[in-house]
Amino acid sequence: MTSTVDAPDIPGPEALAALRRRTNAVLIASQILGGLGVPIGIALAPMLATDVSGTEALSGLAPTASVAGTALLSLPLAALMNARGRRAGLVLAYVIGALGAGLVVCASVVESFPLLLLGMAAFGAGSLATLQARFAAADLVEPDRRGRAISHVIWATTIGSVLGPNISAPASRVFTDTSIPKEAGPFLFAAGIFAAAAVLVAVLLRPDPLLTARALAPQESGTAQSRSLKAGIAAVAASPMARLALVTVAASHTVMVSIMVMTPVDLGHHGASLQLVGLVISGHIAGMYAFSPVMGWLADRFGRLSVIGLAVGLLCCAALLAGTAGPSHGQTAAGLFVLGLGWSAGLVSGSALLTDSVPPPARAAVQGLSDLTMNAAAGIGGAAAGLIVARASYGWLNLVGVCLLLPMAALALRRALKKA
Repeated sequence: MTSTVDAPDIPGPEALAALRRRTNAVLIASQILGGLGVPIGIALAPMLATDVSGTEALSGLAPTASVAGTALLSLPLAALMNARGRRAGLVLAYVIGALGAGLVVCASVVESFPLLLLGMAAFGAGSLATLQARFAAADLVEPDRRGRAISHVIWATTIGSVLGPNISAPASRVFTDTSIPKEAGPFLFAAGIFAAAAVLVAVLLRPDPLLTARALAPQESGTAQSRSLKAGIAAVAASPMARLALVTVAASHTVMVSIMVMTPVDLGHHGASLQLVGLVISGHIAGMYAFSPVMGWLADRFGRLSVIGLAVGLLCCAALLAGTAGPSHGQTAAGLFVLGLGWSAGLVSGSALLTDSVPPPARAAVQGLSDLTMNAAAGIGGAAAGLIVARASYGWLNLVGVCLLLPMAALALRRALKKA
């Protein structure tokens, strides 16, 4: 039984190939826009929170609110996609993100910290849209090409992520001598960018890839009950590979976020300039996104388990490099670059394995559950990272990161041995 909402005609082979190319192009374009908007919040939220609250002690709550918003909205938007398709969910996510950016600007003008946190929580929906787009890319492709399809959409984020922070300063200057604080001005640009992404998806992501996939395989589309969150949880519980995929995505994301958020602090303790910190983080972002097509090809060519093993190795190597770098800024930069590579390997292989391992009707619900899990875990990890560094050291934080990878490594090894 297929959805009655926007039920598409069943395309022939040539039309399906053209639809795949069109869908991929639209998703890549929306990822570039999303990548432009999201880094603005990452870069400016702590400073804006300090200005509005009047204390640096609360600066970390703004980015935390964004992560929390991403997590909390994951399941409702997954349910919407289940019922009405990818387009509806992605459009709503971008619209909520745009409204959140507007709230952030309003909060800065009236100097309301609670309103700022609410705005940042809604702003997190823009990040959720960029995450969910990777699953939309896999809806219409063959199983042996899912890794590459997911990785190409992730790669597109590179363009926006590199350009996004660079528009913050010019955007701030536009609002000089106005009532809008300079740190809040770029959020207006982010609101416009998210709105443009929403229009792009609403107009061009037709027919809907998820609904088309159901139309192509009606025997696998299931009933509304089989596509519920309860069915998604049951599907993960019943599949060891799905559980491994969920652990892979959550662990990779948590380790990356926990180490990344405290690296600027450690660099500052060792005398690094703000310019150097920016270069290190830029290298980290390049590692995250620029090489994702390589990870996708590896996952399709050598299997998901092999790339999960690669992710464990890269993340452990990154923790070793960063955790023992001390005053060596070059070693820290190398560690952060490898950290990005490890995250890319884990996210691409884990996302592909998750899609492979659950029944088609439950996929959208399981994918929403995956985003909820990874963002909730990363939010906790990011908050705990500051405490670990304050009470112990940055080196100990990296060691804790390695320990978090042990369940992922054990599950992957167990599945590999059983498969052999």
